[in-house]
Amino acid sequence: MHDRVTRHESAFEFHGTWRDYAPIAFTNLLLTIVTLGIYRFWAKTRERRYLWSQTRFIDDRLEWTGTGLELFIGFVLVIVAVGVPVLMLQFGIQALALRGLEVVAAIIGIAMYLSFLYLFGLARFRALRYRLSRTSWHGISGGSDDQGFAYAVQATWMPIVGGFAGGLLIPWSLVTLWNEKWNAMSFGPHPFTSGASPTPLFRRLFLCIGLAIAALIGFAAFGFLTANAVQALVPQSPLQILLMILPIFYLLVFVIFPIMFYAAFFRECVSHMTISHLDFGFDARTKDWLKLYAGDVALVVCTLGIGAIFLGYRHWAFFIGHLEAYGQIDLDTLTVSTTARPGQGEGLLDAFDIGAI
Repeated sequence: MHDRVTRHESAFEFHGTWRDYAPIAFTNLLLTIVTLGIYRFWAKTRERRYLWSQTRFIDDRLEWTGTGLELFIGFVLVIVAVGVPVLMLQFGIQALALRGLEVVAAIIGIAMYLSFLYLFGLARFRALRYRLSRTSWHGISGGSDDQGFAYAVQATWMPIVGGFAGGLLIPWSLVTLWNEKWNAMSFGPHPFTSGASPTPLFRRLFLCIGLAIAALIGFAAFGFLTANAVQALVPQSPLQILLMILPIFYLLVFVIFPIMFYAAFFRECVSHMTISHLDFGFDARTKDWLKLYAGDVALVVCTLGIGAIFLGYRHWAFFIGHLEAYGQIDLDTLTVSTTARPGQGEGLLDAFDIGAI
């Protein structure tokens, strides 16, 4: 049986509502507080089970089959295998520095930094592999036979190289890592193919850098040119005026411009992904991401932090709302995946607190 999806149809739909999600969110918050944070693994499972069940892809809804125990075991294993040695090394570095062996301490510190980059890369790879293995559609799930070690090595040195030349190679490193990660994944019998190019992102990066430079010059000129005009009314120095408008400059350069780049990055990468005869697309522009994050800030601030329990819901609804798929899928060829099924959850990601939905 073939199902065809055209550009006039919506392959993905999210049917959840915040009213239905609220009891889950508040119960998760209460139980997480009562258990001193231990319940958060089961809370994440309940959250995903609801979000996945309210997400329709073509003719069937997704199902989350992971468990809280898997996430908890993965976290404990990582804390024992990674957290304890790291803690011991930190005390060792301090002891070496106090003994006057600063060079040795610095070498060990650099080695630890590179190790963390490696583990971050491994965490991201294995988290994606785990999530695909626990996501079911028509009873079929995905995953990867790749353990992620080679990807983690690339994730160690590529961000460093990407930062060379003032960060001008960042698009290359980000896109390369995205392609490497997704090209190692599959769903059912079909492998993912990712062929994103960094070329459009170089243009977006140059645009953001140009705007940042223009903003810096503009704010500096504004501060100095208006200093004399306002000094008669408000006795402030040019430096004080610059400090007053510095938050606006910070907002532009370190919040809005990075979001502009990330919007282009995510759109480019998702729009060059395929699986079997399906092509994916993502149509969120910069303004859509700004509305999302502005809404997040407003929700958290206005509720004194309690609204943070709805951020996962908002981000998933945003992602599904802008995600599309075009082409044809043959359900008769969609057989059970033969990839290895990981036994534990996202321990590394939880340990480093860099996870997402």
